[in-house]
Amino acid sequence: MAGDVAALRALAHPVRLGIMRRLAERPETCACDFTELFDVAQPTISQHLKVLREAGLVRTRRRGTQICYSINGGGLAAVLETVAALHPAALADAG
Repeated sequence: MAGDVAALRALAHPVRLGIMRRLAERPETCACDFTELFDVAQPTISQHLKVLREAGLVRTRRRGTQICYSINGGGLAAVLETVAALHPAALADAG
């Protein structure tokens, strides 16, 4: 339950949601690439990525001196299950 709350809270911030959208389009995005997309400084991006990582929504891979980020499918699946459990009949009707 606490993990679900952390993940939902992490996704509630517009920059973090934007990061997740970008990672859905381009996995293995390096942290430095996000500063071009959002009007925030590198330390702020790093903090947002830390929140997403601690919530289990992203994973990291070191590539030389860069750290690249991708969506953690398991973490995202857990969020989807949590949201679906809030109203499973409505989701079944929509599909």
